[in-house]
Amino acid sequence: MNSEILVSDTHPLMARKYLNYAEFKSDYQQIRYYTLLLVKHCRPKSDERLLLEQQVSEIIKNAIKHGNECDPSRLIKVWYRFTVNEARLIVEDEGSGFQDIEKWNLFNSKRQEYIDKEDYGALMSYASWRTAKSDTYDGGNAMFAAIEYWNQGVVYSTARNTVALGKVFSLDPIESEEDE
Repeated sequence: MNSEILVSDTHPLMARKYLNYAEFKSDYQQIRYYTLLLVKHCRPKSDERLLLEQQVSEIIKNAIKHGNECDPSRLIKVWYRFTVNEARLIVEDEGSGFQDIEKWNLFNSKRQEYIDKEDYGALMSYASWRTAKSDTYDGGNAMFAAIEYWNQGVVYSTARNTVALGKVFSLDPIESEEDE
């Protein structure tokens, strides 16, 4: 599992072949609806489905809020596939892109270092990722969670306005036996 955001237009997660496609207006009030449209036919186990819904929702929210600045005339484009074995998601917005990826990676690396050392006093300085554009509700939690959840990686395009994510689900032995 990679613990940083990558930047690459040629990473395998950027491939759109065999993925479903949807596009949505940047309507912040519709994020939950958009998420449910995308994941309605996904993995049936409720605990995993809820985590996937949360992750998809956060990525869509970032595209609408930070990328398209909640401008309903701007679209987000989504390529996706959710199966029993894997989840793939690509979200592209019409914004200027996540320009601080390298700074975010350094911040997250330091944050993880303090978590590993169990230095919770020092960790307090790395609890929230904020930039000059952040509002009181921003803290970087969506990207921290994305790095942990999407075990195939989190990859941005070189334009930084497209993010591709992948997850392989592990089937536990009990679940596998029930399916037979």
